[in-house]
Amino acid sequence: MAFRGPLVVIVGPTGVGKTALGIQLAQTMGGEIVSADSRQIYRGMDIGTAKPSPAEQAQVRHHLVDIVDPDEPFTLADYQERAYAAIDDIVGRQRLPFLVGGTGLYVRAVVEGWKIPRVPPDPELRAKLQDEAETEGPRTLYERLLSLDPAAAAFVDERNVRRVIRALEVCIQSGRPFSEQRGKEPPPYSVLRIGLTMDRQALYQRVDARVDRMIAEGLVQEVRRLLERGYDWTLPAMSSLGYLQLKDYLEGNMSVQEAVASIKSETHRFIRHQYNWFRLTDPHIHWLDAVLPYPPALVLTREACAAY
Repeated sequence: MAFRGPLVVIVGPTGVGKTALGIQLAQTMGGEIVSADSRQIYRGMDIGTAKPSPAEQAQVRHHLVDIVDPDEPFTLADYQERAYAAIDDIVGRQRLPFLVGGTGLYVRAVVEGWKIPRVPPDPELRAKLQDEAETEGPRTLYERLLSLDPAAAAFVDERNVRRVIRALEVCIQSGRPFSEQRGKEPPPYSVLRIGLTMDRQALYQRVDARVDRMIAEGLVQEVRRLLERGYDWTLPAMSSLGYLQLKDYLEGNMSVQEAVASIKSETHRFIRHQYNWFRLTDPHIHWLDAVLPYPPALVLTREACAAY
């Protein structure tokens, strides 16, 4: 596969300023943004996902935003395929692609070229396995994975029930071990990875203020509209941060203040998870202070383009 030039990746925890930096760099360097956010793909989920506003999308072209409805299945393989297509399209028009987002699996699947099993989701099988995990305990599913695919059990965290279920689903549906269907084939790009970071307490205060703005801008009404359109709480989309925490409030089981406090608490937890994920899984990230990231990020980007 012929080498096709640089790909700039911007990662970091939620609320740190990835979207703003991506827009600044893309405007300066003649680029376009490919979203790497597993929730901004959904139509109608705008406020709670901190989706780029129409004004922001008018400044720089964004790809993979608003591409499926909340009840449409969308796998990691689907994302990877569409991301590669978008990046190739951008490069083909002699523009610079920016992969921007905080969903670690999406980012690594693209930049590392994961070979992902093309086994479509089976809702009935997943529901059956989920019921089994709830009635007999998650360990039961993990032991089954150990039996079917010991190699997969070595890298799938038994505490991640959803991941264990997916590994079993692939084994059962394809008749082949999940581990044999994985691998990596790096894409034909020179990847520059930029990570944004800031003082943890300052970031918590920043996202807390953002949650308050989301509520003021109509997040509760947005969730109500989704429910009215028939999207129920069992959908993966509706388990998104900022949405699921409103369930008890909308069902009359807690106050809106308690629901907001839950969103903030869960967002803090998610930030810790994102930091751990990126720092532990990708040593190639150039970490920059999010307070003033643009000048050093621009230098890195220009150097990457010059090298090409």
